[in-house]
Amino acid sequence: MADGDTPSNPFGGIPFLNDMMRAMSQQGPLNWDLAQQFAQMGAVGDSPDPEPDTNTRLAFNALADIADMHVRGITMLSTGPHDRHTEILTTTRARWAHRTLTDLRPLFTDLATALSTRDQNEETPDDPMGAMLLNLSNMLAPAMLGMSIGSMVGALASHALGQYELPLARPHTSEILIVSSSIDSFAREWEIPQDDLRMWVLIHELASHAILATPAVADGLTSMVRAHVSAFRPDPEALMASMSDLDPTDAGAMARIQALFADPMVLLGAVRTPEQEALSPVLDARVAAVTGYIDYVVDAVGSRLLGGASPIAEAVRRRRVEYGADAQLVEQLLGISLTRSQQQRGRAFIAGVVEREGEAVLPRLVESTGNLPTPNEIDAPGLWLARLEIQ
Repeated sequence: MADGDTPSNPFGGIPFLNDMMRAMSQQGPLNWDLAQQFAQMGAVGDSPDPEPDTNTRLAFNALADIADMHVRGITMLSTGPHDRHTEILTTTRARWAHRTLTDLRPLFTDLATALSTRDQNEETPDDPMGAMLLNLSNMLAPAMLGMSIGSMVGALASHALGQYELPLARPHTSEILIVSSSIDSFAREWEIPQDDLRMWVLIHELASHAILATPAVADGLTSMVRAHVSAFRPDPEALMASMSDLDPTDAGAMARIQALFADPMVLLGAVRTPEQEALSPVLDARVAAVTGYIDYVVDAVGSRLLGGASPIAEAVRRRRVEYGADAQLVEQLLGISLTRSQQQRGRAFIAGVVEREGEAVLPRLVESTGNLPTPNEIDAPGLWLARLEIQ
């Protein structure tokens, strides 16, 4: 089959299945309808998803004025257009999922395009069953990718407190999404004063908004994530190879088959490439540095406004690294590692810089892409300072 050719439909002789398969593959390399449906289902689940009332919106925006002033003071960065902070939009989990999927559509399109690119010399297997499974895989790929991406975004939405659950800039720079019901529920669960948690989340979102919007981060981090997803290459034989290792006489075979079909990386045939292996250390270093800088700003402002002994930061960060399967899928698909060790790595780098030269040099980190630390420098901040001739 030549690159770009439409795969033959293995269900062509069955009208109902034929129509269903064609409908599932008509939206290009990624089925966006399914992505939106699965994102909405994952975001809402069985829990209420209440609409924020007017008083809640006013309360968040009043607190944001205070948080904004302090974030600007530490970062020396603008948090919005015309030297005004951005609008705080209190929203529902469902709308958070829809907006996130829309904002990150270019990134997911790059991923889908990479996974739909077939080798022009690829031959159809001689084995009829193998040929049918290959065609089935090609037909199902847009739907499977839509379901996987939608499920990932829905899972993020189910516990998102604010817009920046992932360290990726958003195109809508004049607004910040806040999931007020999730914030207030988390405050009740952890017995944290509601206004304190609201303030902490606003500090985090405003700091993220300012730092991630800098050209250095957009060019040096977001573009590298797009390069990572674009470097995927499909392996049409991945599913068959995985199934060939199964022993049908094994009592646990059915459970392993279910686990196999639950793994989108296997179903999509997403193969990690040498290009991604080369990008990974650099991407890890940049994610660690940028998130470490955001954490430093949040801790500094939080200490001023909430007191140095506030337990909120640790509670929220622990919550974020306990996501489970969706966090693993984020790392596998986007190459963004948000593990506890990554957090500690970034925080140690920032602490090392501040210990040597003070916090006044931290804005240099995001002045240009070249100022982001290398894999060696993230673990040795003195090397970073020496390269920038700060010492």
